[in-house]
Parts: sequence; C-alpha cells; structure tokens
Amino acid sequence: QAQLVESGGGLVQPGGSLRLTCAASGFRLEWYGIGWYRQAPGKEREGVLCIDKDGVSTSFTGSVEGRFTISRDNAKNTVYLQMNSLKPEDTAIYYCAADRYAYCSGSDFVWGQGSQVTVSS
Repeated sequence: QAQLVESGGGLVQPGGSLRLTCAASGFRLEWYGIGWYRQAPGKEREGVLCIDKDGVSTSFTGSVEGRFTISRDNAKNTVYLQMNSLKPEDTAIYYCAADRYAYCSGSDFVWGQGSQVTVSS
C-alpha cells in the first residue's frame, strides 16, 4: 500500500527555520513528481512547491520564493521541504502528495496525513 508520512513540523519563532520530511513506503517516489501543499485555518489548501522526477522544482506561490526549497533523496525514498525565514502567515498544516506522473501535474494519487507548522513568538 502506497503511503506518505510527513514529519518535522512544530512551533518556531518568526525568522526561524524548519525542515519537513516526506517519507514514502509501498512505492518508489523517485519516479513521481512530489508536491508540498498547505492549508491554513479558514483557508483553502494551496500548493507550495513541487519537484519532478528529474529534480526540477516548481513554485505554486510567490510568497515562499527565496525562503522555501524542495529537494529529494531517492536513496532514502524521501522528499524535503526546507523552510527558512518563517513568517506567521506560514502557519498551516503541511501535506506532501505524490503526483500520478513524473512531473508536477497536480493530479495526486496519494497524500500524507499532514504536519502542523506554527510560526509564533
């Protein structure tokens, strides 16, 4: 059974950093685009970043450019979201998802359970 599990969330002060991990089991994520999404309280879910099979990343929101980066470690069957210079508006539940394709189409076939990120002083 294909599964994704996020970890690494928590409480951080504004300006701080966190690294989220998305670990896959039951399938090899190296063949798929992997996206990070987030949903803040009272808001719709939005795409953050996605990385395709070849390691090319796509940003879905300008609000994280220059602060967040996505990377993958195929040997560990894992994708990371490095978040720097965090702001209170980054507070959300962060989800990773595997695309049905090798690129970032937005058509995802498996989702993780989410990891809470709270940015507050």
